Amino acid sequence: MLWACILLPQLAMDAALRGRADPEAPLALLGGPAQRRVIQALNPAARQLGLRPGQSLTAARALSGDFACADYDAEEIQRCHDLLAAWAYGFSSQVSQHYPRALLLEVRSSLGLFGPWPRFEARLRAELDALGFRQRIGLAPNPVAARVLVNAGDGLVVEDPGELREVLGRLPLERCGLPKEALSSLARMGLRTLQQVLVLPRDGLARRFPPTLLQHLDALLGQRALALDFYRPPEVFESRLELNFDVESTQALLFPLRRLTGDLAAFLAGRDSGVQRFELHLEHHGRGDTRMPVGLLSAERDPAMLFELTRGRLEHLQLPAPVYAVRLHADELPAFAPEHRQLFDERPQQSLPWEQLRERLRARLGDDAVHGLGALAEHRPEQAWQPRDNPRPPPLAPCGPRPGWLLAQPQVLREAAPRILAGPERIESGWWDGGDLRRDYYLVETRAGQRAWAYREVGNEGPWLLHGWFA
Repeated sequence: MLWACILLPQLAMDAALRGRADPEAPLALLGGPAQRRVIQALNPAARQLGLRPGQSLTAARALSGDFACADYDAEEIQRCHDLLAAWAYGFSSQVSQHYPRALLLEVRSSLGLFGPWPRFEARLRAELDALGFRQRIGLAPNPVAARVLVNAGDGLVVEDPGELREVLGRLPLERCGLPKEALSSLARMGLRTLQQVLVLPRDGLARRFPPTLLQHLDALLGQRALALDFYRPPEVFESRLELNFDVESTQALLFPLRRLTGDLAAFLAGRDSGVQRFELHLEHHGRGDTRMPVGLLSAERDPAMLFELTRGRLEHLQLPAPVYAVRLHADELPAFAPEHRQLFDERPQQSLPWEQLRERLRARLGDDAVHGLGALAEHRPEQAWQPRDNPRPPPLAPCGPRPGWLLAQPQVLREAAPRILAGPERIESGWWDGGDLRRDYYLVETRAGQRAWAYREVGNEGPWLLHGWFA
């Protein structure tokens, strides 16, 4: 087996910055009681102001007032950890959150799908950057060694189990994840590196130290398996972003909306599913949430498409009150079938696939404004079609030419003698239900060059009646 460890050293700060439009602005995360707020974490811009973790808020304000504050939110940190576990599940079926603020992935079985480790690692880093999380990644033959390597440095790779002991032996003891009490005792004995500990008699270590020391060393060298609980994705997605200030315009909601739909797409990709319906909740002070359902005709998971569809619906929404938080909930997560495409895509670069165009139109114009047409076993043109959910009509039985635009009610054709291109095609039907008709249809061309579908009643030499237009 081969294990990758993804360490998230700034998970608390990354979780806070993801909800901010300007992540480069100075930000301090605060903890402690209301009487004495203490800085828990800082972003680089806040450190440049001279602020340090452990300072009281009063002391920090004395140094500079040009920084924003947010609560150190343990629940939000856990939500982000769970989101990243769902994302990692798309790369490996064995994902563990055994260590805090870190993910363990068994990747040996994934290399055949995602390529050799350098390419796989680059993809992991690129997607984590896009999600807004800083990372350190290491690779080792067992999960404990992977966690120790990533603690010692970023990008360390040991694939050969025979080489692992030599690499670990050079590490300082404080980087090896040893229990604190044992680490202090070993330091007092003058030991500085792991190799110095490994050459000591095992029975002497067993007498002097608790069993946890030898257990950790055995797991580190791959001689003892680490018991892991593996992640399984939930059946419901829910994510919430609290805004920095009350928002009164839907335009200002686009940044958190993009973040939420991006998180949803990462969650869906991890569990290999799509979403067919989700709901956006806009939270207000002193009143109920504004709920905006988003329904799709088929399962989708492309982040850009999910964002565009939600934005199209949001732009038509009138906010009844300022919004202080946005929440996205999705519980209809059917299996996702990727679109089948040709090896050489002949679609013009600027055009959209039909499915994306359909959903954009529904988002812009409303669900009832876009629908498909289904053919019926009926000769009368007015009754040969019916609306249907899927806008892609089924193939029709062979018949004469039919227009793409059929008028709701036939109209008198203004030209008395149009040019006849085809016809007549007689349609005679409906005697059994009282809707009897007898018509001769023609494909005609007007003086303006338009092609129309017109008819005359059988035995009637009256004016032409226009029933549809051809493209």
